Amino acid sequence: MPILAAGLSYIDLNFLGRRHAIATAIASGPDGVAVIDPGPTTCLEQLESGLQEHGLRLADVRDILLTHIHLDHAGATGTLLQQFPDIRVTVHSRGAPHLVAPQRLLDSARRLWGDDMGRLWGAVLPVPERNLHIVDGETEVRAGGRTFEVAYTPGHASHHVSFFDASSGVALVGDTAGVSVDGGYVMPPTPPPDIDLDLWRKSVERIERWSPASLFITHFGQVMNVRPHLAQLLENLSTMAGLVRASLAEDGSDEERSQRFGERLRLELRRSMNDAQVSAYEGGTPFHLMWLGLARYWRKRSQA
Repeated sequence: MPILAAGLSYIDLNFLGRRHAIATAIASGPDGVAVIDPGPTTCLEQLESGLQEHGLRLADVRDILLTHIHLDHAGATGTLLQQFPDIRVTVHSRGAPHLVAPQRLLDSARRLWGDDMGRLWGAVLPVPERNLHIVDGETEVRAGGRTFEVAYTPGHASHHVSFFDASSGVALVGDTAGVSVDGGYVMPPTPPPDIDLDLWRKSVERIERWSPASLFITHFGQVMNVRPHLAQLLENLSTMAGLVRASLAEDGSDEERSQRFGERLRLELRRSMNDAQVSAYEGGTPFHLMWLGLARYWRKRSQA
């Protein structure tokens, strides 16, 4: 496992055989192991083998900390609880009901992924309510031998939180700091239904107030150049949002508009990245879904 700091590392889950698509952070200490965003159930075997490489077991896990409940981050949680029923799960209050009763979450995901749900994510099982540690942000949680500060960081998702380990200076920020494969293009993932540009900018400001030495992003890994990375994220978010807003006035169906957007973004990435790296970006959030999330945002604003 690559090391973030003493007692803090991460595992590449090799999602669908792709390197650098989904990562899970691991904190370990005398009081057991904490997993930050365990990923989908389809990656549980890789999670387990990654732990074993460093002398740890799934049975050692005492806490799961969720930045948010999207299936690429949290889908395996219920399956893990079925096998290890004493794990505590820290989640934002807006996400908690959908862990306990995931049907609405699954229905929403199925509208995006269709028949690919099982191949991508595997089983998504309910999490018993008794296992939940519900947070709203601006609090602390003790897990994995350290104390994490918790902040509410919506914009990508209304139930998104970020965690900060002051002892190491590492901020674990899920999708709020975007996607960056091998230090490349910083892409804001914008799937429906919760995209909010104003809240996203405020969340970036909240992360900056921690003055972190580094970021850990699920897609993918450790980011050392924190402020330039976040500045590029916001610039690209603004650019992408502008492109989608302009596309709403173009001829054609939403499917055609989203395809044109995806082709343009794919070409932009290929200017500096190889096909495997571009594939890792699309493995996190397919480009047509990013168009849909931003289109929904603009249409909601026009109706306000």
